[in-house]
Amino acid sequence: MSAGTLDKNTTIDLRKKHVGPSCKIFFSHDPIKIVRAKGQYMYDEKGQRYLDCINNVAHVGHCHPDVVKAGAQQMEQLNTNSRFLHDNLVLYAQKLQATLPSKLSVCYFVNSGSEANDLALRLAWQYTGHKDIITLENAYHGHVSSLIDISPYKFHQLSDAEHNPSVHVAPSPDVYRGKYRADHPDPATAYADEVKNIIEKVDKKGGKIAAFIAESLQSCGGQVIPPVGYFQQVAKHVREAGGVFIADEVQVGFGRVGSHFWAFQLQGDDFVPDIVTMGKPIGNGHPMSCVVTTTEVAEAFMSTGMEYFNTFGGNPVSCAIGLAVLDVIVKDDLQGNAVRVGRYLVSQLEKQKEKHSLIGDIRERKMTEMFFLRLKEQHILLSADGPHRNVLKFKPPMCFSAEDVDEVVQKIDHILTGTQITLSLYSHRRHHFLICEMFKENGHQRDAGFVQSRAHGPQHTKQGKRVKT
Repeated sequence: MSAGTLDKNTTIDLRKKHVGPSCKIFFSHDPIKIVRAKGQYMYDEKGQRYLDCINNVAHVGHCHPDVVKAGAQQMEQLNTNSRFLHDNLVLYAQKLQATLPSKLSVCYFVNSGSEANDLALRLAWQYTGHKDIITLENAYHGHVSSLIDISPYKFHQLSDAEHNPSVHVAPSPDVYRGKYRADHPDPATAYADEVKNIIEKVDKKGGKIAAFIAESLQSCGGQVIPPVGYFQQVAKHVREAGGVFIADEVQVGFGRVGSHFWAFQLQGDDFVPDIVTMGKPIGNGHPMSCVVTTTEVAEAFMSTGMEYFNTFGGNPVSCAIGLAVLDVIVKDDLQGNAVRVGRYLVSQLEKQKEKHSLIGDIRERKMTEMFFLRLKEQHILLSADGPHRNVLKFKPPMCFSAEDVDEVVQKIDHILTGTQITLSLYSHRRHHFLICEMFKENGHQRDAGFVQSRAHGPQHTKQGKRVKT
């Protein structure tokens, strides 16, 4: 029986039997079986269309014809070990580098974001001769062992004895719910000083900082946008300690921010990382990724005498696909589209903020697991993220349109309206499940959400809810 011809229940049963139980699936209580996709739409086995707001992997749109054609044509000619000389590799490296500051000029092609970040750590350790790594609170950088060690999003549930003593966690530079907020006179400096304090503590204990690593916009950690100037100051502290700055662009690069090709560029032209890692959108779903660094770091890595090679990284087919993705971003003006549609989405959500008291701010909103499951019932695919799984995150293919925004916002409005009616109905009742009132803390609206109560009065929780675009 060929792939795609099984009924849904058989597919579920075979997955349970043969796929590791830790491998989770979207909407596990009622999973969707997707059999085809095009642009920003996905279709299940019954032909039901879903608007895809989840896939930052299908960066230029599912099954973009230019990307599919480039891959198919190269597969018809040659796909081989990347240790053979081939034009696609050097042409892609040249075109990719042209999107970056000139200092970042040496590429290492690998196959996933996890591989890229693991290699970035190796480069940092070799170049600096140091071992300690500073990561951010709630960060996620990949699934291999070295990256679980630097991903509090994953290791926060482990005991202190299980934590890598060479890994140090700095506060997330979150000016909405973090330690230093938007009303602080200089949150960038305050958060950067937290990194400086860690460096000083490590030094007193005899350690040395090899690298600071951060997503340019923290994704799994809750869609946190660092204040401008934060990266510059952190880089200064880290470099003075002999370390390097690694910018993880695996989820947020390749023009997704609209105004710039790379999210780290939002910090300003005076900031350039020492190492940049890429993944997900680089191949529009094809497994490829890249690490780009300076000549100095690359030469230090070579000085080990240990040859580095990657059988599939930078193979002719991957590079043909990568070239097509870069071409489509320009040809279809996807950066411009990200700006236009992004602004329109924000404007429409601002209107929802005025209408619904559940919404506190466009960056951070009261959205729960229930909310995106309700959207799924309306054939809108969104995901929750953040340390409490309370951030509703928009990360659609970049061909997302204004019409798609209207569809999503209309559904959000409908669900929020129903939720507020529910809140009104239950606000004065004191049964086993109570809905807590809205409250303010430091000027920010928060919703207490649903809490189980054994008492006779309302209870509050400080886990606010939010969504970012």
